[in-house]
Amino acid sequence: MKTRDKIILASLDLFNEQGERNVTTNHIAAHLNISPGNLYYHFRNKTDIVYEIFLQYELLVDHYLQLPKGRSLLLDDLIFYLESVFDGLWSYRFFHRDLEFLLDSDERLRRDYREFTMRCLGVVNRILGSLRDSHILIDMGDEHRSAMALNVWLIVTNWMAFLKTAHAGEKNTAIRKEMLKQGIYQVLCLTLPYLTESYVDTVVKISQKYKPAPVFSATA
Repeated sequence: MKTRDKIILASLDLFNEQGERNVTTNHIAAHLNISPGNLYYHFRNKTDIVYEIFLQYELLVDHYLQLPKGRSLLLDDLIFYLESVFDGLWSYRFFHRDLEFLLDSDERLRRDYREFTMRCLGVVNRILGSLRDSHILIDMGDEHRSAMALNVWLIVTNWMAFLKTAHAGEKNTAIRKEMLKQGIYQVLCLTLPYLTESYVDTVVKISQKYKPAPVFSATA
């Protein structure tokens, strides 16, 4: 593996485990047992490393969200999309954990992330449209479908932030992959009022696999 690729992978691991703001280029170089000068030969600074990691994450999500050609989507396709996207969120979890700070720190990243968001919203909208064509979802109209696509995107991209808030102050409660994937339950619940009757029971049953334990208790 080339040194540049090793730097990216090591940085991703360290950012995920320790938080991007707690990791310096010297930490990365020491982790790889290379000199800081060798690292700077490949990347000018940590911001460039973060940006390169984002480009890889962007390619991964674009790959996951491909629609099949020549057919409408099946329910299994929807579950595959959700599993794949949340797997990607876990692999690049530092990014959404520290998203606001990272976007504020790099105008180039802020611009590209905005374009990435708009592209993903378009794909999610088309996914919902294909599920309508398969008679899995009812026809909710273009405007409502666009709003639903945005709501799905908000759940996906903010679930990590919610978990941080929900478990703030708890001892020995690191966010685990299965906790992150509980966001799938939230997305599936969002679809329930718009499922055609023949799919409701199946989706409810599937959603139980991802159902989280209650975090906040309601009080009278």
